[in-house]
Amino acid sequence: MDASAVPHFRNGGPSAAAKTFGARDRHSRGEAATMVDVTAGHGAGATGGFPGFGEMGRILKRGDLGLAFGILTILVVLILPLPSVVLDLFLAISITLSILILMTSLFIQAPLEFSSFPTILLISTMLRLSLNLASTRLILSKGHEGTAAAGHVIEAFGNFVMGGNFVIGIIVFAILVIVNFVVITKGSGRIAEVAARFHLDAMPGKQMAIDADLGAGLIDERTAKERRKALEDESGFFGAMDGASKFVRGDAVAGLLVVFVNVIGGIIIGVAQQGMGFGDAARTYTLLTVGDGLVTQIPALIVSTAAGLLVSKAGVTGAADKALMKQLSGYPQAMGMSAGVMLVLAMLPGIPMIPFLALGGGAAYLALSARKKKHETTVAEAVAAAAPDAAAAAAAAEEPISTALKIDDLKIELGYALLPLVNGPDGTDRLTEQIKALRRSLAVEMGFVMPAVRILDNVQLEANTYVIKIKEVDAGTGRIWPNQFMVMDPAGNQVGVPGIHTIEPTFGLPATWVDASLKEEASLKGYTVVDAATVLSTHLTELLKNNMSDLLSYGEVQKLLKDLPKEQGELVKDIVPSQVTVSGIQRVLQLLLAERISIRDLSTILEGIADALAFSRNPATMVEHVRARLARQICAQNTSHSGYLPLIALSAKWEQAFAESMIGTGEERSLAMQPSKLSEFMTVVRDRFEQAAREGEAPVLVTSAAIRPFVRSLVERFRSQTTVLSQAEIHPRARLKTVGSV
Repeated sequence: MDASAVPHFRNGGPSAAAKTFGARDRHSRGEAATMVDVTAGHGAGATGGFPGFGEMGRILKRGDLGLAFGILTILVVLILPLPSVVLDLFLAISITLSILILMTSLFIQAPLEFSSFPTILLISTMLRLSLNLASTRLILSKGHEGTAAAGHVIEAFGNFVMGGNFVIGIIVFAILVIVNFVVITKGSGRIAEVAARFHLDAMPGKQMAIDADLGAGLIDERTAKERRKALEDESGFFGAMDGASKFVRGDAVAGLLVVFVNVIGGIIIGVAQQGMGFGDAARTYTLLTVGDGLVTQIPALIVSTAAGLLVSKAGVTGAADKALMKQLSGYPQAMGMSAGVMLVLAMLPGIPMIPFLALGGGAAYLALSARKKKHETTVAEAVAAAAPDAAAAAAAAEEPISTALKIDDLKIELGYALLPLVNGPDGTDRLTEQIKALRRSLAVEMGFVMPAVRILDNVQLEANTYVIKIKEVDAGTGRIWPNQFMVMDPAGNQVGVPGIHTIEPTFGLPATWVDASLKEEASLKGYTVVDAATVLSTHLTELLKNNMSDLLSYGEVQKLLKDLPKEQGELVKDIVPSQVTVSGIQRVLQLLLAERISIRDLSTILEGIADALAFSRNPATMVEHVRARLARQICAQNTSHSGYLPLIALSAKWEQAFAESMIGTGEERSLAMQPSKLSEFMTVVRDRFEQAAREGEAPVLVTSAAIRPFVRSLVERFRSQTTVLSQAEIHPRARLKTVGSV
């Protein structure tokens, strides 16, 4: 498994935006095919006798003209009266449309798949309001003719709900309006408002994260564009939903006013103009008005429910039924507790026993079924995880021998007890996330792009053991416990907390693995407490910093040079390959990384190489010249927290001893010092730096420029972490503090 990008062992599917675009493409292709068929049909119709219908069919088949025609029809209904038969048809269309919207909201996988919902909500609201106006016109003008004056749909709804009592109808209608206006619409509107605000506030951070992933090489440009587009669509969708929720609220208010006007106006017209009795007028016009209100408010309630489902589905992926059942049945113990509560309630005096016993028994059965299914799923996932490994092993046996020559730059092998670090029970991949953070950190700190890390299990290792390999060679190993914490004393002493005593794998300090329950106690005692993933990633970090020069490949150097700004690219063209090859630049960068000098300022490094080429093409000589150009960076890198550069100077005695031990001339010089003298030098340096460490200092060793490479090659053998600087690398503005001499 590679961790160079969003972990390779977690494959993501296409985004909702991609799915939407795909749907649009398919629609466009289907539309073109439809137009061809209709044109052919029209030709046949022209010879057969109904050319008018063929032309109308072609117009309706075009989506843009069909939508425009539908909007105009809604506007016309606001102005012209409708016959009761046509009104029945439009009311049926309104109910069907609302049910279609609700079902679509239930079955979509992600909210962005229904990104046209605000537009559809506006159209459906306008349709209901236009039908309200058309039915109002019929009720007030023909209500005296009977309860079928506004069509049979309104009459049927009124009779069915009212049951012959218009007071019941008014109360039911009022409750529906309250449920729609106060509960569903207000809640979904608030969710949409908060979601829109949070998405807008989080957009800069998400865009920066995409840019960071792109800059670190975790994703390519195409993926970055798709993620940016999905982010823009998501923000626009929730912003539109915030505004669209106002349509539903306005629709509910308009419904109340229409009912009030129809009832009062109908009674006045029936009594004053049509000569009806007050009771007959109240019953007839109330039945018609309440029926009309129910026919429009029930679709409004359905659409409001769809809007609530859509905006409350922000963090859930998949159809609503699957997502809800998966999450509700994911914890069988919760369902089991619910069954127990219902069975206890069934035993209470006065409580009807049969319903609670039936529900309690059903819940208990579902809890047992969910537990069994969860166990079977876990076993199936384990088998499915083992199957690819077996298939890969079989495929490897059949692969050509050339594939065996491939080498992984970085590899981490884990014992089976450490697998929760990359595939935790809660779905987290702690180790992979820390490796991704390490990749970014090294890129920023050292200018070094960390190669992909392959993480795999090794059954031959002990359960809690891991091995880090660099180019297939063991570079470090250790033992960690995933569910425990490593506790260390900053002073280097053994800690006084019970646990498994061990040695910290990175720095070799005494440490103890303790249970999670003792974590707070250890922290209060001033100990350093880290988890298992952090221990492994820290070990990997130190190994990487010690081996960056070996991991900087020719191809990576080419990529670094290619990504330079245009101005610096001209400098590369001037010196490569006429004066120095890419391999020569690679060697210079490797020598800098070997002493943990950041190569992020590649422009300055190339300028230093160009200057050094005037008198030498030896990489070691060029490195010394480049280091002098990087004096500000090197001094800042070794400056203490107090703002000064602590140093230990090489005395004149040892300067002379090294100078006299040089043999050869020019670039052929080498060090030939007596072994006893070398041993004395190593002892003195070790004593001086250990004394400085006891005083809380981390100094650098300063020598003359001529002997610095030779002193460094000697010091790194027994104190690899010690920085050796030449006097030319001390920046003029650096604050210095001499803490000793050798």
